[in-house]
Amino acid sequence: MTIKTLELRSDTFTKPTPAMLEAMFQAKVGDDVFEEDPTVKALEQQAAQLFGYEAGLFCTSGTMTNQIALNVHLRQGDEVICDKLSHIYLYEGGGIAANTGASVNLLEGDRGRISASQIREAIQPDNVHHPVSRLVSLENTVNKGGGCYYQLAAIQQIKEVCVAHQMGLHLDGARIFNALVETQESPKLYGELFDSISVCLSKGLGTPVGSVLLGSHHFIAQARRVRKRWGGGWRQAGYLAAAGIYALNNHVERLKDDHSKARAIGNLMAQRPEVAEVLPVDTNIVIFSLKNDILAKDYVQKLSTVGIMAAPFGKHQVRFVTHLDFTENDLDAFEQQLKCVT
Repeated sequence: MTIKTLELRSDTFTKPTPAMLEAMFQAKVGDDVFEEDPTVKALEQQAAQLFGYEAGLFCTSGTMTNQIALNVHLRQGDEVICDKLSHIYLYEGGGIAANTGASVNLLEGDRGRISASQIREAIQPDNVHHPVSRLVSLENTVNKGGGCYYQLAAIQQIKEVCVAHQMGLHLDGARIFNALVETQESPKLYGELFDSISVCLSKGLGTPVGSVLLGSHHFIAQARRVRKRWGGGWRQAGYLAAAGIYALNNHVERLKDDHSKARAIGNLMAQRPEVAEVLPVDTNIVIFSLKNDILAKDYVQKLSTVGIMAAPFGKHQVRFVTHLDFTENDLDAFEQQLKCVT
């Protein structure tokens, strides 16, 4: 059997399609620090209008857009409330503390999804001994939760708590389109609920680089200043922005295909004798736990010997992520190559 390398470590491994590359080559560009790159401006406007916001800011990564948003929302010594599995807490280099000097109030939700009642109970009293609960941050879909997503009604309840307590509401929407194609909800409904949203283009949508931060004109003006201060200003970024425009126009609905393949992988892994549990596969992420104290790093190494690339996601957990470069033929190859794992 021919062993084919099957890249399932992350949906960030995608390469631009030929059509996306052509759009990038044809882009009209300028200097974005001077706000004169027409393609960057077009991407920011398109993303903002899609979610019903006034403005957007194109940045290098979702970590940057999240951290800029936190820096604008929070003051030194304030507190952000989020789930303990949140990307902003686990995977952004301690940026909440290092960049903003803020505290974190960690909640234990349902696979990374926190509720309005949990947030209400967690809000700090007005007392000099405590930080000010200034912001709530949600993640949708939840990476560590196996790609699970919020129901809109739950977010609406959280928004009511935030309004009642004069707190902002931010969304780490790294895979927000994965959630939207499952729920068939309008992006504008999210724009009505969140004060800011970080939208990643380089995961399921398949662009090489970039995320867009969305908010009001005033919020984005402040965010642009923070981006510059952190060295995030860039010049002829329109070549990358063109990829983002192409992705928004062509790669959203096809995310359903990734979800279908992820569910097929989840079903295959559930039949494996070494697998103790597979988390429910809601979108394009498959997370499973191993039996008998099998270490994830050892199992990932074993998978790699048969051409299957996976990511350790805990001491005994492993993650697969499907994406546009993982085809139906790759799924067939996965099933055959998985049989060689002993």
